Amino acid sequence: MKLMRTVLMFILAFLVVSTGTHAEKSPAPRKDADSGKVTIPNSVLDIAKENTYPNSTQDQPYLQPSEFTQELLDTANVKIENPNLIRILNESSINKAPTIGLRATIYLGEWPLNYASTETSPNWEYQKINTNYYDNRGGKGNYQIHYVQEAQKVVKGGLTAKVPHADDVEKMMMIKAMDNSQLPLAFQTIVGAGTKKNQVYNISPKRLGYLYAYAPAINEKGKVTYGEVYLQMKGTKRSVIVKNVTSQGVGAWIPIQDHVHFGFMASEVPR
Repeated sequence: MKLMRTVLMFILAFLVVSTGTHAEKSPAPRKDADSGKVTIPNSVLDIAKENTYPNSTQDQPYLQPSEFTQELLDTANVKIENPNLIRILNESSINKAPTIGLRATIYLGEWPLNYASTETSPNWEYQKINTNYYDNRGGKGNYQIHYVQEAQKVVKGGLTAKVPHADDVEKMMMIKAMDNSQLPLAFQTIVGAGTKKNQVYNISPKRLGYLYAYAPAINEKGKVTYGEVYLQMKGTKRSVIVKNVTSQGVGAWIPIQDHVHFGFMASEVPR
């Protein structure tokens, strides 16, 4: 795919007048806060301030099309939302000076064009990352424990099956999942060793207490549409044509960044 993009840019260099990069990030339109937003249960706490590993903020990888790019996208027979394809179109502008008899069709390659979400659902116990334990069977009163991360934990997500151009598909799924859930998402998040939370849990006498910590994640499901993209030029007219359109189902796990779900259990016997 990288080779195809390099060749593509080389071809366009002979047919375009460079206008610089217009790939500034712009937030995608967001839904109403009460529409589709995932409700966080009380057992899930934000650890962004306490996390000893500073995760970088993940912005939605949405690119604002330039004026020229938007004109091209409006001519396409299939919706195009792929940020990487938009970036390539943003980087150049075709000269519209009249060219008598100009007729050209340039093959830009096969691309994942858009992603349609059908389900955005949370799994608050996606991956267990820590267990705090205390034996109070010999105690005479309640013993209080709180969360302390014993070892650094890397939590990774990803697509649930192999699909062509996986990186592009992941970016489009991330955009929709963040918009649907209104949560901070990343395909990789890290909880640093020594991260603490002050909320306490009481262990009664004659019991053992277990405080489990889980990294939550969003399960994103939907359909990705692929197609062969062509840039067509006829005189001063420029347009995008998509051929051989196909669709397939796709799913992904995307961890919720800097959030932890806690589960507490007290037992008379070891678990």
